[in-house]
Amino acid sequence: LFEEAGKYLGGRVLSEAEASAQVELDTGKRVKVKAANIVLRFDKPTPAQLMAEARDLAAGMDLDLAWEFAPEGEFGFADLASDYFSTQPTVTQQAAALLALFEAPHYFRRAGKGRFKKAPAEIVQQALAAIEKKKQVQAQIGEWAAQLAAGTCPAPVREQLYKILFKPDKNAPEYKAVVEAARATQKPPLALLEAAGAIDSPYQFHWKRFLFENFPKGTGFPALSAPAIQDELPLAAVQAFSIDDSHTTEIDDALSVQGLGSGTVTVGIHIAAPGLALTPGSAIDQVARARMSTVYMPGHKITMLPDEVVAAYTLEEGRDCPAVSIYARFDEASLALQATETRLERVPIAANLRHDKLDAFITQAWLEDAAVAADVPQPAAGLREPLSFLFRLAKHLKAQREVARGKPESFNRPDYTFRLVGNDGEPDGSERVQIGTRARGAPLDLIVSEAMILANSSWGSWLGELGVPGLYRSQASLAPGVKVRMGTKALPHAGLGVKSYAWSTSPLRRYTDLVNQWQIIAAARHGKTAALAAPFKPKDADLFSILSGFDAAYSTYNGYQAAMERFWTLKYLEQEGITEVEATLIKDMPNGALARADTLPLVFGLTGTQGLARGARVRARLTDIDEISLDVHGSVIERLDTPPASAQEEESGEDEEEVAAGPLAIAVDMSDAEGEPTAPAPTTAA
Repeated sequence: LFEEAGKYLGGRVLSEAEASAQVELDTGKRVKVKAANIVLRFDKPTPAQLMAEARDLAAGMDLDLAWEFAPEGEFGFADLASDYFSTQPTVTQQAAALLALFEAPHYFRRAGKGRFKKAPAEIVQQALAAIEKKKQVQAQIGEWAAQLAAGTCPAPVREQLYKILFKPDKNAPEYKAVVEAARATQKPPLALLEAAGAIDSPYQFHWKRFLFENFPKGTGFPALSAPAIQDELPLAAVQAFSIDDSHTTEIDDALSVQGLGSGTVTVGIHIAAPGLALTPGSAIDQVARARMSTVYMPGHKITMLPDEVVAAYTLEEGRDCPAVSIYARFDEASLALQATETRLERVPIAANLRHDKLDAFITQAWLEDAAVAADVPQPAAGLREPLSFLFRLAKHLKAQREVARGKPESFNRPDYTFRLVGNDGEPDGSERVQIGTRARGAPLDLIVSEAMILANSSWGSWLGELGVPGLYRSQASLAPGVKVRMGTKALPHAGLGVKSYAWSTSPLRRYTDLVNQWQIIAAARHGKTAALAAPFKPKDADLFSILSGFDAAYSTYNGYQAAMERFWTLKYLEQEGITEVEATLIKDMPNGALARADTLPLVFGLTGTQGLARGARVRARLTDIDEISLDVHGSVIERLDTPPASAQEEESGEDEEEVAAGPLAIAVDMSDAEGEPTAPAPTTAA
């Protein structure tokens, strides 16, 4: 009998030297054993028989009794066998004593080959308590696993649901119970837990998972007060107005128009100025940096800043609001840009226009023809002339960008809007959902988006000229697979057709814009020496850290917004009893194709598409809607058209801030997602 690699084996001695022996195991394998590792020699029984009998005998030994009568101090296994069995123990009894001692380290500590020492009484008691606890835990795991397999979820497992599924502690009994039950039932863990009633509702599953992974401490804010702006700011001689949807509380931007009829028109783009009061590293800045952006979803949002802070800096009508303004001077006839100027000032906000209440009235015809009458509500009706000029300018700026990008921007699909009926606060998933459409390029949308592109590109170029770093978005070309990227240098954005592009117009909703606003303020105050005075210097490691953190958070928020829009779309299908849709094939797949519904924000897998080319239109039957996995299956019922073989759906490469892709585009492949989380109405994207 000898020790090998931490366990005892029996074998037959073939030959023996002074310091070692050649031993053959029952398997036929021959090993060289050091003489010091041999603890017992015997003629009979056979090694295999000895080991089997010794293990059976060891299993029945009373370890408490063995510990009590074991010699004090160091002893050998044969000594214990003499005390426990008889004064002349058999080989089997000696081997049993050895195995019992070796496998009970909580009672006996090893002191050498075949040598042991009693553990102190208090250590034995602690070890026995731990063993008993482990037995109880194992029994509890078995009980929980049995309940899960039977379709009932124990409360401790329910409480750890999201941790078990997404960030498991694999030593936790709750996790082990789920694994054991999943193996026993041959079900995936999520399906097992769903069947056991662990998930209260599909909506709560998605919501609580998002909070667990991104807001583990909740979405509340610490007690913070907005610092006052200390600068003595001049009052701008303008009457500015904002254009947002009715749900927007973070009003970041407003517009003004001066000089109509004079030959030279000055357009003011006024951005809320939290950067004049907040400082990098302050308590409020730390909150904003931790969140990086407002999170949008149908019927709800998680703001980047506390409501009290937003209220202090938002561009609310009837107030003279601190702002970082860029004034762009245009020739009124040709619309040629003559110059831009940045100012830190207070801007009178005359009106907060709400596009969802005005889109039906403010049409292209009303803006372009003074003879067209429309019952436009006030105060928008009184802004016809500035709105008409801004619309004319927006079309001109868009046309210039399209020339620079080399092809027109294509809007092949509508924007979809979601409204939850019966939602008085945070949704719970029981609300009725209304899905509407909104034509892309609506006049008010175009006015705002082109103004923001103008501001972001102008400020980005200005910072680049001054050598002041910022957070930029760039795209090298419109070639397939060339994505929009973030960086700290002013590089071209091919998708937008501008020389540089730095998000700067949403400092209340997006942390990159707040960072860029600090840099712009330094540029406005210090001009050519701004690079020395700006909070973030060239090659600033902190700036790269912000960029990386923002990219990760922004992608996550985008993904969640897309997922929840898909959730409410699936709810809508069930709510309205929709089982068939007309759809267009957009991508080939190994066992079918991806299709996009023609009148709903839904992309889904489709079978039965053999022989159909991309771009073909079909009628599809929808089945197996799963609100947990957000999956739905479709099969072709009939083909609706016969497109030419060359028909292709053009996919534009624009930055989705201003020309957002279909709401569920990023639900198909989030790795290509470029857009930003937008508020329930698309204009707020700008």
